[in-house]
Amino acid sequence: MNVTTRSESDVGYVEIDNAPVNAIGQSVRQGLLDAVHWAEKLRLTRVILSGKGWTFAAGADAREFDLAPLEPHLPDVVNAIDESFVPWIAAINGVALGGGAEIAMACRMRIIAPAAQIGLPEVTLGVIPGAGGTQRLPRLVGLVKALEMISFGKPLGAQAALAAGLVHAIEDDPVAEAFMVNTEELGCIVPTWELPAPDHDQSVIALARSACARKSHHQEAPRRAIDAIEQGLTLPFHAALPVERVTFLELKTGSQSRALRHMFFAERAAKAPNWLSQPAVQLDHIVVVGGGTMGTGIAYALLHAGARVTLIETDRDGVTRALNNLAQIIEASFTRGLITEAEAQDRQNRFAATTDYAQASDAMLAIEAAFESMEVKTQIFTRLEAVMPTDAILATNTSYLNIDEMAACVADPSRVVGLHFFAPAHIMKLLEIVRGAKTSDQALATGFDLAKRLRKVPVLAGVCDGFIGNRILARYREAADTVFMDGSTPWEVDEAMVEFGYPMGPYESQDLSGLDIAHANRRRQDATRDPNRRYIPIADRMIELGKLGRKTGAGWYRYPGGKGKVEDPIVADLANEEAHFAGRTRTDYVPADIRNRLLLAMINEAANILYEAIAQSARDIDIVTVSGYGFPRWRGGLMQYADSLGVQAIVRELEVLAKEDPIAWQISPLLRACAKDGSTLADYTA
Repeated sequence: MNVTTRSESDVGYVEIDNAPVNAIGQSVRQGLLDAVHWAEKLRLTRVILSGKGWTFAAGADAREFDLAPLEPHLPDVVNAIDESFVPWIAAINGVALGGGAEIAMACRMRIIAPAAQIGLPEVTLGVIPGAGGTQRLPRLVGLVKALEMISFGKPLGAQAALAAGLVHAIEDDPVAEAFMVNTEELGCIVPTWELPAPDHDQSVIALARSACARKSHHQEAPRRAIDAIEQGLTLPFHAALPVERVTFLELKTGSQSRALRHMFFAERAAKAPNWLSQPAVQLDHIVVVGGGTMGTGIAYALLHAGARVTLIETDRDGVTRALNNLAQIIEASFTRGLITEAEAQDRQNRFAATTDYAQASDAMLAIEAAFESMEVKTQIFTRLEAVMPTDAILATNTSYLNIDEMAACVADPSRVVGLHFFAPAHIMKLLEIVRGAKTSDQALATGFDLAKRLRKVPVLAGVCDGFIGNRILARYREAADTVFMDGSTPWEVDEAMVEFGYPMGPYESQDLSGLDIAHANRRRQDATRDPNRRYIPIADRMIELGKLGRKTGAGWYRYPGGKGKVEDPIVADLANEEAHFAGRTRTDYVPADIRNRLLLAMINEAANILYEAIAQSARDIDIVTVSGYGFPRWRGGLMQYADSLGVQAIVRELEVLAKEDPIAWQISPLLRACAKDGSTLADYTA
């Protein structure tokens, strides 16, 4: 049974038991509806509803989304609870999300555990609440809070839920407290459906729409959620419910919902591969080498996960910089309310910065996060090897360099693994775990175990220049530079990609990171670059002009006074000059042309990455492009998007581009194979 019932005297206990997250599938819905009739038949004084384990109920079973709706439908179940003459109390012992929150809101009273959360995150799956959430939440917390919670999908912790009026009390044992609630007090609480709707405040609605346009550009669900809430302000409660339900059913079969569900399941499945049977090394003390932005971000992430961390720098100035960088991250986390004062102090207590490599003597993992130089990194590994236990893991955070070459400096190269974090490392969820030719299963297992501990999404990658993400990024930037030189501007390229769904285009993004970083990488590649491959020199000219990005006040854009970006005609002139020197006639690219070229370039490169077994699956590439590089999540990731276009159509377009430049646009063997046999990229595994 997925729902269990029992009664003691005149109190009913109903428990949702559908491991692992108490998803509200058909059997749970039927069990809850049966429980309503059971309680009414026994004429109980109350029903206490809880969830077994650490979850109250984590929403609908997303596996049912692609199926025809099965009776009983959740709105009918929720309405039955809300309208029953037997009052229900939600004892929220863990997360109550989506349909779980809708059930809780239908209960007469809600008591929540201190560590529990409640919310309506449906927009993150491309739908809106479909069982009364858009109508009950505004009646409980007011219009402003309801719009914020539903349109952005962010749940509330216990204290915030209490302050908003969404729950009645916070108790360590919600079930026991629900039993103690005074019967008369419970009977005086008005059922949620009978509460009046908030006033129809047009200014509040307008602000919500404006925020939605800024933060959820192109996404349908947040906008439609606001529509449903607004309509409910002027309709009777039961008349508004069908409006919400129709919208929910329409969205759940749409392309955005399918794409978002794809990403949800892809990230949930991201874990150590089944063939990895070796146990991970147990980690208490972890060393980070390099106290710059990346190194201190990694250090803070480790501290946040409970580890003791020693950061090693080259000199006392580096130590001071690292201490200051970490203090700033801790202060920012405290100011934002993410940690308490005691937790901030605890992180400081578990952190040390030093120039002495001997302090790594008892650490079982070291992560180097130094400058992208093979010489620097091999020197670090040599010094770590001299002081650390022989079975300790040596990890590199390199973004591009050859891990096999790096591992060759160590007596036992099986100890070496890549752990490629993304900046800011304490915030970004992606972690590329790079497997070298001799990396041991234990080193890999340690990487995956660390990712789990850090609550990051791990993706296994093979060794190549840039691994998965940065290799795709390099091709993306190359295609952008070619479009720029042949007939566009950086701002036109950026606008085209933002319109597609990226938070910013490739040129603004490069201004943020610094043009000198990409320049150093190009110089590293000079000796091995194909002399027949077209090279775009505009970025090198930018370096000569001192245009390094935001940090110098000018890059692809100018940043007067360090504020917002403005277009720079000098940059546009560089393209005209270089096109003249190369003897190329510039053309005008419309936004669709720009997007098409850049996306096809990335898809082709990603297909090669999969074909070469650098990535294990198309799903992994989707995770990397969404979680690390800003590809719009609501499009499902790069390869999911490619499959939506159709591989055969992609190959036809690439064939046209290959006539223009047969080297840069050489079609991936994997794309040709999929086009020939009619398979999808998602079907292919390395």
